[in-house]
Amino acid sequence: MRIDLHAHSNASDGTDSPAELVAAAVAAGLDVVALTDHDTVAGHAEAAGAVHALPDGARLTVVPGAELSCVVDGVSMHLLAYLFDPEEPEFARERELVRTDRFRRGRAVVERCRELGADISWEQVQRIAGAGSVGRPHIASALVEAGVVATVSDAFTPEWLANGARADVRKHETDPVRAVRLVRAAGGVPVFAHPGAVKRGRTVPDQVIADLAAAGLAALEVDHTDHDEETRQRLRGLAGDLGLMVTGSSDYHGSRKTVRLGEHTTDPEVYEALLAQATGAKPIER
Repeated sequence: MRIDLHAHSNASDGTDSPAELVAAAVAAGLDVVALTDHDTVAGHAEAAGAVHALPDGARLTVVPGAELSCVVDGVSMHLLAYLFDPEEPEFARERELVRTDRFRRGRAVVERCRELGADISWEQVQRIAGAGSVGRPHIASALVEAGVVATVSDAFTPEWLANGARADVRKHETDPVRAVRLVRAAGGVPVFAHPGAVKRGRTVPDQVIADLAAAGLAALEVDHTDHDEETRQRLRGLAGDLGLMVTGSSDYHGSRKTVRLGEHTTDPEVYEALLAQATGAKPIER
């Protein structure tokens, strides 16, 4: 089985619609893909419809999830949440709070970029985002359109949009221990996304990961394009010490990033162990 547990659609900052993501996953030869848009479940229904409409002979399982924005001691981090009950009230309220603040933060980041000489506009960023929740990748795409940077990745530097960069503006983010508990209370399974991605900015110390493990964290996303081999080995050792599972994922964003679906995958035994912990929702199968 080929299992990719981290992918985005245009319900957040990917470029593929949920239905296009399903088709791309089938074309990539995946057996399982997780739809993990930022702080939203808006793409789940379309993805489910696309799975059920697959032609005879095509098979795919979609794991409904989300990627949650968290912060601890001023360091931003992301938590993948799988198979939670989207209607659980407390967790739903927290996701809505984060989404609402994304709008305020997006406008403020655009204004800072303009103050720094970038000829972009809020209307331009909204056009790029479409129906999705505005995020920094949409602003990065506007910077590319304006000729300020060559690629989306080039925008995520201290000069522009990296955490703590000149144009960065803080948004509401959940304490990660609370986020882990919210996911568990909603019947979901929490996994720390790209914990060693130093190119994105500061990363949390190992003690924070230990605290998350004690709160109910299930796994670390180790095999990720933002981790070099040394980082992966260190994280595997830490996961073993803390009794955590290890996953691998592409963090696919469509054409917004160069990473391919299935570029990194999760072991089938780990996938089954994650499923065994979930009580809030079930995978969508065809």
